[in-house]
Amino acid sequence: MRYFDSVQQKSDPYRIEAVDRALTLLTLLAERGTLSVTEAGRELDVAASTAHRLLGTLSNRGFAVQGERRLYHPGPQLLGLGRSGPSRPLPERVRPFLERLYSEVGETVHLMVREGAEVRFADGIEGTQPLRVGLRTGAHMPAYCTSGGKAMLADLPATEVDTLHADGLTPWPGEAVADLAGLHRELGLVRRQRFGLNHDESEAGVTAIGASLGVVDGVHAALTVALPTARFATVETAELTGRLQQACQDARRALGVAGSGAA
Repeated sequence: MRYFDSVQQKSDPYRIEAVDRALTLLTLLAERGTLSVTEAGRELDVAASTAHRLLGTLSNRGFAVQGERRLYHPGPQLLGLGRSGPSRPLPERVRPFLERLYSEVGETVHLMVREGAEVRFADGIEGTQPLRVGLRTGAHMPAYCTSGGKAMLADLPATEVDTLHADGLTPWPGEAVADLAGLHRELGLVRRQRFGLNHDESEAGVTAIGASLGVVDGVHAALTVALPTARFATVETAELTGRLQQACQDARRALGVAGSGAA
């Protein structure tokens, strides 16, 4: 039986059709775990275009996320309904957006958090291409030579950046920035282009782009996409950065974070 066709729903004088349809989709997502546009249209008895708009609206509000094979999954807002106590760990809350980004770009993606002047790779999904960047989950690196680290440093006032590096920049083999003046020039570029670029700086043969999520429950975080430098020149950079920035924007909206300066 179609949820939308129940006699009780149609006879309810206070029923608002659009709200009823959205609630039906939320129920289906919670019960089934995944939902396609075709399935949504069939259950609601509406055109696929209508179902797509409804699911898109739920995604924009963080109640659904689109993953592999264009299937929709419960989003952070839906998963969080009915929960009490402390918030779930950040990697768990951001994971749906990391998975969606991975499904769109097909490259290794990471969630990165800033710990002072360093970053820690908190979660990741490894790409499946024969030549790919491996996972760095758990690794620590200086923020100034990573894409996500640059994006997060670009969120900060110049005085705070100076304080974090009061003892100078931590030496790193592939560093492209030699001093604080150079770092501030680099961060200015990050703010203008709205993403950080790491070209063989954190590791030889690796190029990455990163965008800030801002501060989530007191944790400064970013999403990154990493791929072999040898293949970076062959990809459409604008599309790659667009996917990354959109994922960050959707995550910030769902997590209730104000927009950051770098993304």
